[in-house]
Amino acid sequence: MANEYVTLDELKAQLEIPLDDTTRDADLNRARASASRGIDNTTGRRFWLDPDPVARTYRLTGRVVCDDDGDLLLVDDIGDITGMTVERGSGGSFTAVTGYETSPDNALADGDAITGIRLVNGRWGSATTRVRVTAKFGWPTVPEDIKQAAIIQASRLFKRAGSPEGVIGSSEWGVVRLSRRDPDVWALIEPYILPGFG
Repeated sequence: MANEYVTLDELKAQLEIPLDDTTRDADLNRARASASRGIDNTTGRRFWLDPDPVARTYRLTGRVVCDDDGDLLLVDDIGDITGMTVERGSGGSFTAVTGYETSPDNALADGDAITGIRLVNGRWGSATTRVRVTAKFGWPTVPEDIKQAAIIQASRLFKRAGSPEGVIGSSEWGVVRLSRRDPDVWALIEPYILPGFG
């Protein structure tokens, strides 16, 4: 398992399972992975950071916002600009770009991801231009809201084994049908959902 937003020990503590009890670790790990990837799929982004810079190429169509300060190219979340390079070209030939700024301002300092690269007082090119960005994609750190949502959702998924038909019962409440979407999880992840997802 890798890149889960809740640790095994955190999930055990949430479920009040002794840390030295390893009999359910496989089920707990599946719940952790499913909850984390479910959050990724719902938000349209991921909150873990690439260990090394990765190159991604972007077409300009539908990704450029033009304003007086220059073209803003919308990119996948960037969580670390160490070793970042920006190039543009077409037909497989790229040249380095200078004079760009990341957007939003102070994103990394605030613990957020960079979502755009502005070519200051310039234009990225024509419809045939491609922009290649090499950076560490993801988020600088996992937001606390995402961690909490993962804990709640992983707990729910783990307990779901005892309610395969979507119904759970207790002596206090009687029989209760589980809702399709946990309102607390939704409230925590909703601000992070990219337009067009969710």
